[in-house]
This record gives sequence, structure tokens and C-alpha cells, in this order.
Amino acid sequence: MNYRLPKSERLHADKLIKELFNEGSSFFLYPFKVQFFVKKDLGSGTSQVLFSVSKKKIKKAVGRNFVKRRMREAYRLNKALIPPTAPAMSIGLIYVSSDLMEFSEIQTKIILALKKLATIVSENQKQHA
Repeated sequence: MNYRLPKSERLHADKLIKELFNEGSSFFLYPFKVQFFVKKDLGSGTSQVLFSVSKKKIKKAVGRNFVKRRMREAYRLNKALIPPTAPAMSIGLIYVSSDLMEFSEIQTKIILALKKLATIVSENQKQHA
């Protein structure tokens, strides 16, 4: 298992971010809003992920960076929950709570979000197959 999170797995291209928010689907799993967009042109590949914490909810940059660091770490450790057969997709994990959470809480919620995302994508694959 590769536990790294290189730049190739992070969503940073403006075009792809706009595509994610304009054409993607989403679901809510407190404290996260999970936005995702399955890329149709590519087969199975690496998913790219974006981490976001609202300035409106957490005022201080120190707090926002703190939460993003915990989110990245939780995703990095559990990204294997998305099956390797899943199509390449863009994922946006948006933190919507106004309070700082412990790493264990964030990790359990990210695990639940990734499992739900994996089931949604696999169901869509079965429908289109």
C-alpha cells in the first residue's frame, strides 16, 4: 500500500476544480461536504483530491491549516478504501463545521465518506456497464 500523497494526487488545476464544482455531484456527511466528479475520458486511474476549510467557519488561518493537515493525513492513510478499479475522479472534501475536531473524529468521518463514495461510484459503474 502506497501511503504517499504526491502532487499528482492533489487537485490543483483551476480547470479541473471548476469542472468539479460545476458538473460534479455531492453528498453531505457532517462535518464534510463531499463533492465528486467522475472523469469519463480516462479509464481507471488515480483520484485527485482537494481539501477545503471555510474562512467563514474557522476565522484564523492557524485553525484552518490545522484542520486541513488532519484531513490530509486521514485521507492519506485511508485512500485505499477507494478501489483501484474505480474510475479516475476529482474529489473535494469541504469541512463545514465551525469547531476544531480531534484527529480520530476526522479520520472516522473521512473513512465513512470514502466508503460511501466508493459505493456510489461502483453503483454508477454497474448502471453504465
